[in-house]
Amino acid sequence: MTFASEHGLIFLETSAKTAHNVDEAFIKTANVIYEKIQKGLLDPSAVAGRPQPNTVRPGNPQPEKKGCC
Repeated sequence: MTFASEHGLIFLETSAKTAHNVDEAFIKTANVIYEKIQKGLLDPSAVAGRPQPNTVRPGNPQPEKKGCC
């Protein structure tokens, strides 16, 4: 638990056998991801850590279009 705290990680003891805290672990992780997306710290269009081409990333303005199209 100390390691998780020191490195900003989520730590929650779970049991696959009894399903104890399994839902809670999933919900906590999903909430942390959602909050990071809302803050612009994660790019929701990224797949496996690689942003898709032609996407606007949080904190980067969309390039200006020039011309008529």
